[in-house]
Amino acid sequence: MVNDSLPFRPARAEDAGPLAEALLRNRDHMGPWSPYRTADYFTPEAQAHLLADPSALRWHFVDGRRVVGQATLSTLDLGPFRSAGLGYWVDAEYTGRGLATRAVEEVGRAALEDLGLHRIEASTMPSNTGSLRVLRKCGFDLIGTAPRYLHIDGAWRDHELFQRILHDGPPNTAP
Repeated sequence: MVNDSLPFRPARAEDAGPLAEALLRNRDHMGPWSPYRTADYFTPEAQAHLLADPSALRWHFVDGRRVVGQATLSTLDLGPFRSAGLGYWVDAEYTGRGLATRAVEEVGRAALEDLGLHRIEASTMPSNTGSLRVLRKCGFDLIGTAPRYLHIDGAWRDHELFQRILHDGPPNTAP
């Protein structure tokens, strides 16, 4: 069941502190799936810098003042490729409630309707069964396996690559 009770909205500059707290709180939870991060990554200053980066779009699930999930579109290509990379995570206390599925669906809708993208892509480790389930449920197709794709948890890890085609019309150059 998809959870519609928590607000899911574009990230704001004032989310930097709560986002840093969420990332630190979930460091062990996300560790098996995330690249190594130095201690300064988990600070409000580092998160403020990332939130201000115009090369990525971010959305947050919030519960009061707490950030409890994030979805990101990065490597945006608004030229003829019309594509972006998708990333997402959900706070350990909120997993199993359909939030990741809802985030991927809503970001996919924004990618099509607001940005006019043709496709979005995502990757995940074959052992990340939760993420595999979300991507398949949201209409992503497996396009291949990338051996030793990312350095995760101390080693280069294989990832399965997925894409979701959003439309087959001509490129929309005016989102």
